[in-house]
Amino acid sequence: MARTALILGARGGFGGAVEAALQTAGWQTRRYARGTDMVAAARGCDLIVNGLNPPAYHDWARQIPAITAQVLAAAKASGARVLVPGNVYPFGREPAPWGAATPHRPVSRKGAIRAQMEAQYRAATQTDGLRVLLLRGGDFMAAGSPDLMMNRVVLEKLAKGKVVSMGDPSAIHAWAYLPDMARAAAALLDTDLPDWADVPFAGHAFSVSDLAQVIGRLTGRDMRVTRFPVWMLTLTAPVWELAREVKEMLYLYDHPHWLDPAPLRAMLPAFRSTPLERVIAAHLTARVIPLQKAI
Repeated sequence: MARTALILGARGGFGGAVEAALQTAGWQTRRYARGTDMVAAARGCDLIVNGLNPPAYHDWARQIPAITAQVLAAAKASGARVLVPGNVYPFGREPAPWGAATPHRPVSRKGAIRAQMEAQYRAATQTDGLRVLLLRGGDFMAAGSPDLMMNRVVLEKLAKGKVVSMGDPSAIHAWAYLPDMARAAAALLDTDLPDWADVPFAGHAFSVSDLAQVIGRLTGRDMRVTRFPVWMLTLTAPVWELAREVKEMLYLYDHPHWLDPAPLRAMLPAFRSTPLERVIAAHLTARVIPLQKAI
């Protein structure tokens, strides 16, 4: 009998990617309509995919706890496992690699909010018998998704032969290609997971300088790394919420970090990520950048 998943935020990057991966794996899926009764929507479901995330970091301090409370209530009533996309914010400036054993020492307001959210999910597995899979990834990547940092900033000036760095161009940064992360999630749901599973999805880790070299090989063009004008965020922060929120997270583009690949490798030994050149080639094609090298 087919399992059923309720997808929260199916129109978003994570929710949409997981919905597609689950359908490929034989699941039936339902899309949650925002503003409706989540408890009723989750009735009869085996899984709740929490892809809800306030756009542009809007009002996280209020909205993240509210979403978490709704999801926990729906999971408790239905008995469904919850799939949550974790991020790297709770780790602050801890040394990499990052994984389940890395202390949560956030250095940002949003990091503290996410750490508290994760603590609530974990506590619910201990006190209410819930089951939660937290699959943690770096910055999301998906070709043609304009709101993601890779497309919105890093690759914005490709047509001019420039790759934009939000910080130190040589700093290793964790990235999660959403189709791969979604495939990993679907595969993990077919394994014997504990009630609380905090699994790092290593994805890809590279610097902006590395990225410029990959793009150069694919296009046959010399790519110049240029720095993002942080002064623009400082100037607009008093009147633009997104500028304030992005500025708070700039430390991640200076602090070298990556996620530990060992746990996922042990849990899914046959899983293979899409090679980085293919991922970047898809991004270039979506931006109508000619490729010199066939992928």
